[in-house]
Amino acid sequence: MAKRALQTRNADSKGRITLGEAYANRTLIIEDRGDEIVVRLARVIPEREAWLYENPAALESVRRGLAQARGGKLVDGPDLKKSAKLAAKLGDD
Repeated sequence: MAKRALQTRNADSKGRITLGEAYANRTLIIEDRGDEIVVRLARVIPEREAWLYENPAALESVRRGLAQARGGKLVDGPDLKKSAKLAAKLGDD
């Protein structure tokens, strides 16, 4: 996003300001630094998916796989018909 000109906004009687349409429906981090407030755009990661971003090896593996898929570097999947025949031969014990 390109830098925008400095703007002045007045808070209403409840301390609210509007940021404009560019920030509508966005998640923001508000940091109070005493005499200044920093507003940053944020993305929320679901708790059950956070492990991926905490594991550099797993994240790199996923990113590598996505890059390969985008580049059309795909492998053939398993032969399900052969697997079904083998499963039928083995049966359940």
